[in-house]
Amino acid sequence: MSQKVIKIGTRDSELALWQAHTVQNKLHDLGYKTEIIAVKSTGDLILDKPLYELGITGIFTKTLDIAMLKGEVDIAVHSMKDVPTALPIGIVQAAVLERANTLDILVYKGNLDFLNSDGIIASGSLRRKAQWLNKYPTHKVEDLRGNVNTRMQKLKDNNWNGAIFAAAGLERINLKPDTFLNLDWMIPAPAQGAMLVVAMEKDDFTREALAKLNHKESEICTFIERQFLRTLEGGCTAPIGALAVKNGDQIDFQGVLFSLDGKEKHSIEKSCNFDSYLNFGKECAEELLKNGAKPLMENLRSELKVK
Repeated sequence: MSQKVIKIGTRDSELALWQAHTVQNKLHDLGYKTEIIAVKSTGDLILDKPLYELGITGIFTKTLDIAMLKGEVDIAVHSMKDVPTALPIGIVQAAVLERANTLDILVYKGNLDFLNSDGIIASGSLRRKAQWLNKYPTHKVEDLRGNVNTRMQKLKDNNWNGAIFAAAGLERINLKPDTFLNLDWMIPAPAQGAMLVVAMEKDDFTREALAKLNHKESEICTFIERQFLRTLEGGCTAPIGALAVKNGDQIDFQGVLFSLDGKEKHSIEKSCNFDSYLNFGKECAEELLKNGAKPLMENLRSELKVK
């Protein structure tokens, strides 16, 4: 086997490093040599074209995209829900690992009495905020940003009743407390719970190695969800949820689109055969738009200032 060392790029948060080490261990088990490189700052990309022409857009992925294009790392490991649906030119999806828990959870303080009265919940996600306000219209939702450790600390430091997290992230680094509630009514972000590894399109050796880590069922379900998102979204971070689940020989899909205040909701539930999924996410999005969601989507683009 070639002695090439695969350089694994990652952000330097605890969760990001956990994900990178997971990929590293899997590659080591297959006999590949690796090195983890934690990338802190974006730096400047010295190329002929500006970033937007290369399709670099994701706030959480930009730093690693640049490191890959500069040749500083060979692959990057991401929480798939953070990755824009259009990858930068020259970078390709190389593996989707087997998906973990897709649920959102509420981490709360004290008791749950506030669910039946007024409450203050924290989340930086427009999707979570809209779904929470749809179910609890008298509640207030505060903005909450940062990595999972930072957000957990902010919850402790503020007078909020609770905060919403992805179960998978807390489970991966053993941060999930006893005081949590599964939000099984909340439709997760497209690809929530899945880890994505990207590589350079021209790097055949590395792509061949990563193909051995790919989990086909997770790849297909996240493909459907991201296709639904991309068809609806047209580039804006709207309150969109999507979940595709394999059920025997078919895939069951749920998709939702909300107004920012949670008052308007459009949803779809459909199934397709496991072997005919290629346009399924797109068809579900188009059906949602045709059945009344199009004006809301246009309003959201305007509200979120997306041209």
